[in-house]
Amino acid sequence: MKVDTVIVGAGTAGLSALREVRRYTDDFLLVNDGHWGTTCAAVGCMPSKALIEAANALHRRHAFATFGIRGADSLHADIPAVLQRVRRMRDGFVKGPQSVPGKLGRRALAGRARLLGPGRLAVGGEEIAARAIILAPGSHPVVPGPWRAFGDRLLTTDSLFEQADLPRRIAVIGMGAIGVEIAQALARLGLEVAGFDGAEGLAGIDDPQVLAAFRPLIEAEIALHLGAPAELEEAAGAIRVTGAGGSFEADAVLAAIGRRPNIDGLGLDTLGVPLNKAGLPELDPATLRIGDLSVFLVGDANGHRALLHEAADEGHIAGRMAAPDAAGDGLCRRTALSIVFSSPQVARVGPALSALGGHGIVSGSADFSRQARARMAESAAGLMRVHADRETGRLLAAEMAVPAAEHLAHLLALAVERRMTVDDVLAMPFYHPVLEEGLRGALRELARALPNRGGSDLSRCEATGYDALD
Repeated sequence: MKVDTVIVGAGTAGLSALREVRRYTDDFLLVNDGHWGTTCAAVGCMPSKALIEAANALHRRHAFATFGIRGADSLHADIPAVLQRVRRMRDGFVKGPQSVPGKLGRRALAGRARLLGPGRLAVGGEEIAARAIILAPGSHPVVPGPWRAFGDRLLTTDSLFEQADLPRRIAVIGMGAIGVEIAQALARLGLEVAGFDGAEGLAGIDDPQVLAAFRPLIEAEIALHLGAPAELEEAAGAIRVTGAGGSFEADAVLAAIGRRPNIDGLGLDTLGVPLNKAGLPELDPATLRIGDLSVFLVGDANGHRALLHEAADEGHIAGRMAAPDAAGDGLCRRTALSIVFSSPQVARVGPALSALGGHGIVSGSADFSRQARARMAESAAGLMRVHADRETGRLLAAEMAVPAAEHLAHLLALAVERRMTVDDVLAMPFYHPVLEEGLRGALRELARALPNRGGSDLSRCEATGYDALD
């Protein structure tokens, strides 16, 4: 078989690429191995957030007495019902991707693809020649081999939401973004939860000050064992998990130690380009092209930024760059943005603080444990840090663990993307009382650290054109 373009993988990146490929040709083939759907919709961001919303709704009962609301002691989580709702919502989210093969007909092919060279691949027993190939094979959870001996007591995010019920004691190994989100949600639903990680960090936080503010908030809800690898062993019908500071006997273990690109057997070694220790080629993030070939690697599989919006952008870029008349050096990537849906939420805008180098950088902070609107909502906690260039005052990055960080981060991402200065953002209106006033506090502290900065937050008035007023 010979076609113009082949897309391997029908997840977020693959479907985004498909949309762009269809702009220049109908001579394409979409190949997919396994279920037709995105990691986010099926086992990732969507079902996990449905679980988190249920957990946070129940957790609010702890503040009811403070508000003057009585009777909260009778509330509890019906775990099977919670999980049933999660699956019901999940099933709605995946309907779109699952309908793709029916809509594409013969242009959709189920099977595992293997590259045979820059312009050739095999699916099943059939060889396919293509002018351009876009690889979006996705990823899978990392599970160390010895842990598999624990059978169905060893869970991953791929299997967690399929459970009809959950046991009372769960150990979560891996305290990155997903591990922190799920561990806190399960604890808020009434389960006994302990978190383990070989590193001292949490939720991918880079800024030590933000981490220092966030850790006690999580540790108040779950036992943390950070700084040493977790070890698992049988213990009279339970799984004993041992890590830094002690051990925990669990009925089940959730492995949240990352995802690995689905590149085994993909045939990247047939492309004639160097591969790193992880078996991946070097990529230009603006084109996603492998070397000078008409082969592109996008989404979770390239290990660049394993987030849905990044996967969608990468599929879009690859679909554009794969066109026969594509020109230019690629498309500019958006400002980096990541959000962890814990409580308080964790977010980072732009590069990590450690990547900024420290020289020529000034910073401002806001302590949200004293923020007025957050105090009214009984959610006052956490710290925001914002960073700018000392010479120009241009905003560069921010990291925070604060209430509603998802919204504050979007505001800051817009400012960073538009190369706004501290003065530019301070000149915007801030209503009262809102959480955004915490951001204004951080910006004002930052402004005081900038040289030659003073005066009003307000901009000078432009001429109106009326002599009597001007």
